Amino acid sequence: MRNKYLVLVNKKSKIRDDWEDIIQLVRIKNVWSEDIKIEKETYKQYISLEKALKEDGINIKLDSAYRSVQSQQELWDKWVNDPEKGLAYVKKFVAAPGYSEHHTGLAIDICLEKDGELIYDNDKMLADIETFLKIHAKLADYGFILRYLKGKEDTTGYSYEPWHIRYVGSKKIAKEIMENNLTLEEYLTT
Repeated sequence: MRNKYLVLVNKKSKIRDDWEDIIQLVRIKNVWSEDIKIEKETYKQYISLEKALKEDGINIKLDSAYRSVQSQQELWDKWVNDPEKGLAYVKKFVAAPGYSEHHTGLAIDICLEKDGELIYDNDKMLADIETFLKIHAKLADYGFILRYLKGKEDTTGYSYEPWHIRYVGSKKIAKEIMENNLTLEEYLTT
């Protein structure tokens, strides 16, 4: 069987209707103490990544993972109707319902904890590139890739998101993707 972790969900590729029958989701608490779900092996590897980064003095926290199509619709509506964000923000950072990698349970949005403060605002995280470069250097060791790379917006359809990581199920594949600065789309079509 093909590596189930290499499923492609993007602006052009919708999540399979039977996806939840293929993966095993587990319930956990995120950084906000909210009940969320995440694919079981993805969570296991995330915990290992978090621990390794902590040893390097970097504290990452799990903000979000799996989202149902319905919850993605609610998120979409929330940001579209936000007077400070609106449609331009949504088109840049939010996937349409049915087309979000978060539907897979394999994608994680992380945030940072520095000096006891949570940094979760996208603009503040984009400004902390030094920390994210250190995080990105360790991703492949745990089977993760950076999903939305700088300069690859035309390929992924999304702006650079240093906080959005994706489990691909194989350290070898993750290293190949990261070392060659590939998007998942590019990897799957080469």
